Order: sequence, then C-alpha cells, then structure tokens
Amino acid sequence: MRFGIAILPEYRWQDAARRWRQAEEYGFDHAWTYDHLTWSGLQDSPWFGTTPTLTAAATVTSTIKLGTFVTSPNFRHPLALTRDILAIDDVSGGRFLCGIGAGGSLDATIQGGPDLTPRQRQDRYEEFVQLLDTLLTTDGVDFKGEYYETRNGRTLPGCVQQPRLPLILAGNGPRSVRFAANHGDGWMTTGGDKTSLDTWFASLTDLSHRLDDLLEGRHLDRYLSMDSAQYAVSSPAAFEEIAGRAAALGFTDLITHWPRAEGVYGGSEDVLEEIATELIPRLR
Repeated sequence: MRFGIAILPEYRWQDAARRWRQAEEYGFDHAWTYDHLTWSGLQDSPWFGTTPTLTAAATVTSTIKLGTFVTSPNFRHPLALTRDILAIDDVSGGRFLCGIGAGGSLDATIQGGPDLTPRQRQDRYEEFVQLLDTLLTTDGVDFKGEYYETRNGRTLPGCVQQPRLPLILAGNGPRSVRFAANHGDGWMTTGGDKTSLDTWFASLTDLSHRLDDLLEGRHLDRYLSMDSAQYAVSSPAAFEEIAGRAAALGFTDLITHWPRAEGVYGGSEDVLEEIATELIPRLR
C-alpha cells in the first residue's frame, strides 16, 4: 500500500515549501494539491493557483510524485491543461500524476455560464478526458465535440508521451466508476454516504465491488481520500483503522490531508509526524 498527502494551496510559498519538502522527508509516496478556484468552507481563506504550486513543489523535492486532487472541466480546456501537464511533468522529471474529476459545484458556477445537470457534467467530463488523452499522445488534433473543440491542436513529436503519464479518474457513482475502469490508469474516490464511518465504508464496499465486476480480473490502482467521513490524522488509532479497512477493500493508495490550524482538517503536525514516521512504515 502507498500513502499520499494533500497540501491545500492556501499558504504563501515561504510557508508552503517546507510542507512539500517535509512530505518527501516523511516518506510519503505522493503529494497532492486541490485544483479548484475555491473550496467549500474556505472561500474567505487565501487560495493560490495549482499549476505554479506544483511547479514550485517540483523544485524543492526530488522523488515524491506530485498530483492534482483533482482537476476538472469546470474552468479548464484540455489543450490548455495539456500545456500545464507537460510543463509540470518536465520540471518534476516525470513525477506528475493527473487526478481528474467532473468538478465541484462552486467551481461549476463561479465563472457564470450555463448550469449543467449532473448528467451533462458527466458527459462533459468524459469528453474532456478523452480529448486530453488524445492531445497527450497525438500531434495535430482536430476535434469538435459537444463541449470542446481543437483545430490542429499541437503537442509536437518531442512532447508526445508514449506511454502517457497516468490519468487517475475520480468517481463516486456507477457511471463514473465504469468510466474510470474503461479509461483510467487509476480510480480515485471520496466514497458515498459520509454520515458515519460505517455508512461510508458501506458505500466504499459497494463501489469497490462494482469496480471488481467491471475489471474482470484486471488490475487498476485505487486511490482513496481517507478523510471523507472522519479526519484520519485526528489520531494514530483513527488512521490505522481507516487504513486497515481500506486495505481490506483492495485500495492501493490512501491520501490524507496535512493538518490545518483549525476548521476542516484541523489537527496536529506532531500527530502527523508520528503517523508518518512510526505507523505508516508498519502498514506498508
């Protein structure tokens, strides 16, 4: 099992840099940041751009993988995102992981535009991923879909990726899980009913079984946002319980959040250090 940590893009770089360095020193396999324009509950907090944050993180680390948790079609075009992906992957020396989802409700409306139904947002997401995949692997793409268009979208032979960097597709429902199984290099989820830890794991059990049926024996890495129902870094015992139950469902990668001073994901960096240095080595 691999372990990752999400560092919200809310810190000035003089404060953020040491967190990214420390994540690597702690031995985390991957580190992530949110790719949103804002996030529910933190609209009054500082919030910095994802692409420059990950680029800066690449310059202060050397081995840890770096990813978006997650990017979405809400405010990006696949061709523009291709440029960002190629740059971050190049600066990091091939360490970039691209997490992609249909997008949160705040990002979907903050710039105006038409209100899409959940089905339309899923349609757009699937078109987004398929065009992004093509742009990353093919030079000179002409495409006209319902939501996106490219006219001779150039990637250039020197930048075309074979094999393509990993696209980890988020999904919390039957259709999005099916799409991840068919098109993703990994599946990422926050689960369903978050009323309690037990109801959350019941939803994860259902989603995991659906994925098993779709894969028919094929392997797909499975990434879990482990703080969805209870903050895992609240204590070593909480972290160990969530990690153990997730491992039993076949999750290969678990992602927690760097403790914040207060509010959502509020916690202690001392507890994080204990989990990273003492508990995680035993759980691998």
